[in-house]
Amino acid sequence: MSRFHNLEFGEQSEQPSEQKPVLKDEAYYLGEAQAAFEAGRFEHGLRAYAKVLEFNPANAIAWTGQVRMLIELGEFREAKLWADKALETFPSDPELLAAKAVALARSGDLSGAMAFSDAAIEERGNTPYVWLARGDVLLARKEKRAASCFERALALAPGQWFWPWLASRVHFYYEQFASALRLAQQAVELESLRASVWLQLGRCQFALGLVGGANHSLAQAEQLDPTSKELARELVHIKSAGLRGRLRGWWRKLQGT
Repeated sequence: MSRFHNLEFGEQSEQPSEQKPVLKDEAYYLGEAQAAFEAGRFEHGLRAYAKVLEFNPANAIAWTGQVRMLIELGEFREAKLWADKALETFPSDPELLAAKAVALARSGDLSGAMAFSDAAIEERGNTPYVWLARGDVLLARKEKRAASCFERALALAPGQWFWPWLASRVHFYYEQFASALRLAQQAVELESLRASVWLQLGRCQFALGLVGGANHSLAQAEQLDPTSKELARELVHIKSAGLRGRLRGWWRKLQGT
């Protein structure tokens, strides 16, 4: 069963909480979704945005949030389907148009992605996400002017860690690891008490072969959020990669004797 079908009908297996200290309404789940996004818990964010839509199907932020969570999870086809459904109700929403542009770009439809990115800007979409998405599309097209779009996105939200963190994730996806590292370092400087930024920094360091720095960053992330599944996966990846490196070194030494 596709994730799109699950989103349509909600999360059926969710267990009710034993304690309900606050009213779990639209605003509550919208806050949950944003918190999950910032923590890098994209599956949880996806479910929380779906809950928002159960309360209010006309919440454009939640529709766009669903698309963005699917993009972060690498499910670009589902993201496009969800964007198409949302655009039936919100055909001129700039951030929704921008999110569809990203889904198309990462699916390989570069001309379609550019058209939707243009439309997002034409709808007075002068927000950090619209310009971040523009940069995403231009990176997919291998255009140098992508850099100015990321600069504009960050300039629209000065001093906010979230946007350099997200920009780092975009650059990491396109394997521009040096730029991703610089942006992750910027995010850590702005907010050093979030596991998600340390995790991103560690991923960038490891991709560049900076294993010692990566281990330190991931240790910081683990201290801040020991329950993170994404962090646990990254730790397993680094440990297995380190083991493979040691085995290759041992094999080369053996071959040389």
